[in-house]
Amino acid sequence: MLIWIAGLPLYRNQLPTSSPITRILQVLVAAFKKRNVALPANPSELKQISQDDAGSLEILHRTDGFRCLDKAAVDTGRTGGWILCSITQVEETKIILRMVPIFLSAVLGYIPVPLILNFTVQQGNTMDTRLGALHISPATLFIIPTLFQMVILVVYDRFIVPFLRRITGYVGGVTHLQRIGIGFLSTIVATGVAAIVEASRKKVARDSGLVDATAGIPISVFWLTIQFFLLGIVDVTSFVGLLEFFYSEASTGMKSIGSSIFYCILGVSAWLGSLLIQVANRVTRHRDGTGGWLDGTNLNKGKLDRFYWLLAVLELVSLLVYVFFASRYVYGNDQRVVADEDNNTAPSDGTINVI
Repeated sequence: MLIWIAGLPLYRNQLPTSSPITRILQVLVAAFKKRNVALPANPSELKQISQDDAGSLEILHRTDGFRCLDKAAVDTGRTGGWILCSITQVEETKIILRMVPIFLSAVLGYIPVPLILNFTVQQGNTMDTRLGALHISPATLFIIPTLFQMVILVVYDRFIVPFLRRITGYVGGVTHLQRIGIGFLSTIVATGVAAIVEASRKKVARDSGLVDATAGIPISVFWLTIQFFLLGIVDVTSFVGLLEFFYSEASTGMKSIGSSIFYCILGVSAWLGSLLIQVANRVTRHRDGTGGWLDGTNLNKGKLDRFYWLLAVLELVSLLVYVFFASRYVYGNDQRVVADEDNNTAPSDGTINVI
């Protein structure tokens, strides 16, 4: 605490000019109020902020698309933040709206992640937790995806990205949306692997006469590390890719809400996962109220493997939805490496210029 206080005079505290959410709402409200106003024939007649008034904001120029929002910048003689907005403010809103389909499909793509992590602990409690003479607590398995993530991240950044960069010409080896898609594909594979491992665990329990047992099933808990490895790939690709996608596309004034949007996506995904469990149980229950896939505390009598397959199918559908929107998204910033004019290679000092 003392070290933190001692550094206060050296901190740069850049006060926000206004709330990004407020600016978006102002554009939507102003455009709705002036929905019957005609757009000028010359776009230069729309209101734009000057360089002096911009402050820390990035001045953006008008683009095609969402023309109805341009009406928020039409000067009708009335002033006020909820009546007249600048083109920069309108373009900030357009950028966010163009990314909304990606965010919505990402919500569906992340649903299996918390579910697999939660159910894995319950599965591990029933399995053989021995590692030589030691007994490993299933709860400690959560460290495995973290370790995998650390290793995969180093391998990805140091070896895979430079290799792909030479082939594709992109700074990150692949585009941000391609990186996110790889993560969603890994989620599907992880869910399928989880279903296969769970089916194998239940088969061993039946063959060993341990269907009613809650522990001691003779199958190693380390079979669960396969799905954890795949979840580590998800962390390195889609998690990081989604943040990089937002920060590279959003304007300077909107970057502050990037992490908030990301964690909102994770939160909504977790909530939808809980809802999916409730729906699956209700649909699969017998008339007497028993027999749901995930009812009870005995996984050996449940149908967790079928639930995993259901997740895999839903993830496949969400991946197709994501590919549909991602293939139609137009980047605001080109991610290609600019070749050096003399030798057609990237600069020798290690810096990378982006168009």
